[in-house]
Amino acid sequence: MIDATIHSLGLGLATRNAKNEIIEVYYPRPLLSPDTVLSSLLLASCSIPSGENTAVQIDANSASTLTSALLEANFAEHAKQVKQMNEGQGQLILCVLFEDSAPLSVAEAYLKLHLLSHRLAKPHSLNLDGLFAVLHNLAWTNEGAIDLEELAERQLAARLAGTTLEVASVDKFPKMTSYVVPAGVRIAHSARVRLGAYLGAGTTVMHEGFVNFNAGTEGPAMVEGRISAGVMVGANSDLGGGCSTMGTLSGGGTEVISVGENCLIGANAGLGIPLANGCTVEAGLYLTAGTKLNVLGADGALLKTVKAKELVGVENLLFRRNSLSGGVECLPLKSSISLNDDLHSHN
Repeated sequence: MIDATIHSLGLGLATRNAKNEIIEVYYPRPLLSPDTVLSSLLLASCSIPSGENTAVQIDANSASTLTSALLEANFAEHAKQVKQMNEGQGQLILCVLFEDSAPLSVAEAYLKLHLLSHRLAKPHSLNLDGLFAVLHNLAWTNEGAIDLEELAERQLAARLAGTTLEVASVDKFPKMTSYVVPAGVRIAHSARVRLGAYLGAGTTVMHEGFVNFNAGTEGPAMVEGRISAGVMVGANSDLGGGCSTMGTLSGGGTEVISVGENCLIGANAGLGIPLANGCTVEAGLYLTAGTKLNVLGADGALLKTVKAKELVGVENLLFRRNSLSGGVECLPLKSSISLNDDLHSHN
C-alpha cells in the first residue's frame, strides 16, 4: 500500500453540467487527517499517487472493488457508504487533499466547505484563497444545482411535463442544510446559513439571522443579526435583531472581526473591530475602528478620548451613544450578559 499522510479527503456525489464540468459535490462523511491505513487503501484502489491534490471519478467496477477492499480491511462503514453512493444518482468521486493549499477545483472547494460545516475545521483554519473564482454561479432548485446556461431549457422541460422548476436562489454558495445539519442547532430559516458556516452546538439562528461561509459560532449563541464572512462569535454571545458584523471581503480590508465570549451586540448595531470577552455594543450604535469615543471611569469621569481600535482586547466594556450629546462613550461593565439556557441547551 501507498504510505500516505494527507490533509483531508471525501467520497462524494458530484453533479456535472452539459460541458461535463463538476459544478457541486456532496460529501456525506468528509475526513480531516484521516486514518493512514484508510488513506493508503483509498489511494491504492483508485490509483492516486502521492503528491498533488486531486479528485477522481470512481466507476461501477472500481466501486465494487473498493467496497470489497474496505470490507477486508475492516472499514465496514466506509464500504457501506461507497456501495450506497455507487447505487444512487450522481457521480461517485474521491477528492484527496495532500496539503491545505488554495482550492483549484470545485471538488476541492466543496470539500473544504464541508469540513467547516461538519465542525472538522474552524473558520480561518483552511486556505480558501481564490474560492470565488473556482465556484460556479448556479441556480439552486428543487431538482438540485443547475448551470445557468442550462436553466431556461430545464424550466421549459418542467413546464412541458406539467410541473414547475422552482429556483430558490442564484448564488455561488448553497444553503448549508442541503448538505449537513450539525447536531444541537436550531435554524429558523435555512436559506440564511451558507455551506461553509460553522455552527457550534447550542446555536440558534433566528429568521433574520444570517451566517456566511468561513464564519460562525463557538456555541451556544443567539443569532438574530448578520455574521459576515470571516467573523467568529464566541460562546454565550447574543447578536440582536438587525445587527451586523463587518466582513473582510466586500471592502477589501484585511482586519479580521470577531466577537468574544459573553458579548451582546444590540439590535441594529454594527461592529467593525474585534470585540473582547464580556463586551456590549448598545442598540443602534455602529462601532468602527476609527470611531472616536470618550472613555469613562466607573464613576462617570472622563479619562481620555481614543479611537475604538485602541480598545481592542479590553474586556467587559459597554459601548454606547450619549443620548444628550450624541457622542460615543465607553465605560466598564459591572456584569456580562448570559443566555437563556432553556433556549440553547435543548436544541
